[in-house]
Amino acid sequence: MSGPLLLKGFEVEMYTGRADGTVVGCSGEVAAALSDFMTEPDHRNLEYVTPPEAGYAAQLELLLEPRRRLRRWLQPRGLTLLPGSTLSLGDSRRFERSDPANPYHGYIEATYGTRVVTASVHINLGLTAMDALFAGLRLLRCEAALLLALSASSPFLDGVATGAHSQRWIQFPLTPPRVPLFSDHAHYIRWMEERLAAGAMRNVRHLWTSVRPNGDDRPHGLNRLEIRICDLIADPLLLLAVTAFAELRLHQLLSDPAGHDPLRASRLDAAELEALADANDQAAARSSLKANLVHWRSGEPVVARDWIACELEAMAPLAAELGLQRWLAPLEGLLAQGNQAMGWLARHGHGESIGAIIGSEAAALGKREKALDAWLATEAAQAPGGS
Repeated sequence: MSGPLLLKGFEVEMYTGRADGTVVGCSGEVAAALSDFMTEPDHRNLEYVTPPEAGYAAQLELLLEPRRRLRRWLQPRGLTLLPGSTLSLGDSRRFERSDPANPYHGYIEATYGTRVVTASVHINLGLTAMDALFAGLRLLRCEAALLLALSASSPFLDGVATGAHSQRWIQFPLTPPRVPLFSDHAHYIRWMEERLAAGAMRNVRHLWTSVRPNGDDRPHGLNRLEIRICDLIADPLLLLAVTAFAELRLHQLLSDPAGHDPLRASRLDAAELEALADANDQAAARSSLKANLVHWRSGEPVVARDWIACELEAMAPLAAELGLQRWLAPLEGLLAQGNQAMGWLARHGHGESIGAIIGSEAAALGKREKALDAWLATEAAQAPGGS
């Protein structure tokens, strides 16, 4: 029998803008007016964070509630929330500081420019035993490309199709550029302290990689894994499906560490796995579900869509045991129909403008959130004791 569901929480970054898809920054004003919203260095996107909660229905409400308040603030100003993870209609030539007096923001602008002006979602999954946490880190690092393939939503930048499905991950400045596959907590502490002393990282948060350990006292006090590779998954139900996929992989690992920890179950050594994971991430950024990847178990080639389908089939009994079938279900449709980037590129290929695509998707997102609000209300009414 598997253990209980893991605590989980989300860091959601989104662009604000007009109904025609034009990005308009207002994060400083939003953060001043509404609790639980934070600024990013560039004011065109903002962030909110959900508190730790194991239940998926509870997290759905936690994802939706801040957006209800935000949309009420945006609506009279003629603004809305925009899907996508890059400045689809521009302008990436200039940085628009949210806090000109903040020296760290100045460092970000001077060092990276608008390469960091992206929107994404970070998925945090709670693990407090260090052996399990670092085994989970290794597994998710070696399968991060699958999560990017599911979530890719940034095929446009500055009004053109870039040729990538996740332009965000192509342009984002991974820091440091090489991160090892940590063997244990001590290895992670030692490596972090060396990088901080050398100035390769400015602080403990300055580890920008696909998946990282997280906690309130890094590098020593850790209690969760943070998946950072995903593009923005604007639909909360699809975000929860991707989260369920990652959580189920961790439960499989916890039940059978020898069979799921890449350092124990792969034919490749740590350095080879590190290179494989990074190469897979870049391949997924270019082609998402169509990407030709290399499987960490065997070193053999595999298409991302086929790899994901295989994992979904294998985890089906565990999903049933943990009651996650309905939360996982949206991935079947995504595999069949393609992800958001693929859908947008298909529409653009048929002659639809990028502005029309982003504008219509922004409107559809608003309707989707209202439908989910109604669904949650129905679920609450039908629950024992509901009215």
